[in-house]
Amino acid sequence: MAISPGRSSLYRRAVGAVILAMTVFGWVQAGVGQYARKDTASKGPRAIGLLQLSANGKATLLPISIMVNGKFYDAAAYKAAPVPMALESGTVYEALRTGKSLGLFTVTSALTGNGRWLGAGTWLAAGATPPSTAHKAETSPRLEEEEGPPVLRKGSPKPPEDKPESKPSSPATASEPTPTPAKPAASPTSVTAPTATPEPTAPEDADRPELRRGAPPKTASTSKKVAAVPSGDKNAKAAAAPPAKRPTAPAPAVPDLQLVPAISDSGGPEPRSYSYDMKPEEEQAFRKKMLALAAGEIRKKAEETHIVSTGSASNRKRANTGKLLGPNFQDVQLHVLDVGGNNEPVLVLTAKAGLPQTGQANSPEYYITLVTRSDLDGELRKLFSAVTDQGHLDVTPRMELIDAVDADGDSRGELLFREISDAGSAYVIYRVGADQLWALYEGTASR
Repeated sequence: MAISPGRSSLYRRAVGAVILAMTVFGWVQAGVGQYARKDTASKGPRAIGLLQLSANGKATLLPISIMVNGKFYDAAAYKAAPVPMALESGTVYEALRTGKSLGLFTVTSALTGNGRWLGAGTWLAAGATPPSTAHKAETSPRLEEEEGPPVLRKGSPKPPEDKPESKPSSPATASEPTPTPAKPAASPTSVTAPTATPEPTAPEDADRPELRRGAPPKTASTSKKVAAVPSGDKNAKAAAAPPAKRPTAPAPAVPDLQLVPAISDSGGPEPRSYSYDMKPEEEQAFRKKMLALAAGEIRKKAEETHIVSTGSASNRKRANTGKLLGPNFQDVQLHVLDVGGNNEPVLVLTAKAGLPQTGQANSPEYYITLVTRSDLDGELRKLFSAVTDQGHLDVTPRMELIDAVDADGDSRGELLFREISDAGSAYVIYRVGADQLWALYEGTASR
């Protein structure tokens, strides 16, 4: 039985429609994949800083690192000609606590002292109204309108018309051009101010990348830059000396001083939260397991140091028989983070501990930082451990967790630590791996 030509044409049309639909679907999926990849990576420059926020609302920024093309550099030294790129006027940083935005910090000037750079600027908390810059712009026209009274003064020359002596006032107006040459004499001072700033040198690199920029008042930024950058005049150096001492004041950790990571990136992904939601009983279970692991790490360190290894034979025998007393923990801080966005908690414990030991009058105080990862069964896998005491900071620095921050712009959180050693303090950034932590950036210690 022959097939009618109408059915064959209908079949061909149906096949063609299916092929066209599959082709369009493939294009859409490819486009979505490309769009997603564009949003999940940042080529830089991406600057990481530490916002030092005081109780009175004033803030300063400590530059830490800057990533350019996947490589990390010291933000206090990168493109420092003479001001570091991370502290150029108008650079905007977003303060993030565990990935949640707290506000914006705009750099207006750079301060230096004791080999350390600090950025001064304006702080705008999230949800707060921006500063009344528009009102300042409105005040200038009002001042211009208030310049109208000179017009009224022009009407006042009517009584001078009765006096012929007032006519020389018109030559006085003619003599007004004479002060105008004096005004150019003041203008060189305004010309020297821009020469002190590196603004003319910056446009030389046409392909130079930029951080996230804001729109601060140019006049305020230039004046503050001149105050920050030392000039050749002795008076200018004396004027710049007081702000140079300011960076030394926030260096020690003040109790009411909040330390919040901040990011400046003209592109990159949107920030996301790294907090891990859990029930109180889950937190207590994590805390119990972490303290048990920390006690084992401290005992192991004690056996390697003078408490057991240099003690008497009875102390060594007591350690071998397992009669070593447990540590007394103090200042325990447990942070549970979801750095990968996969609901797999990463636990960071920092604490101080004393290890009571019979026969030892002065037992050292230990500092421990322990990082673990929890699997689906709730078992903890150790990723990092640092145990030290005050007498061994030259060998093993003390680690203090600042927060989780997206340092490389891949939407995953890295761990920002403050490292304290005999040489001073430095900041390090670690990437959380499956079995250990990988160092992305290690700063140079300074006091």
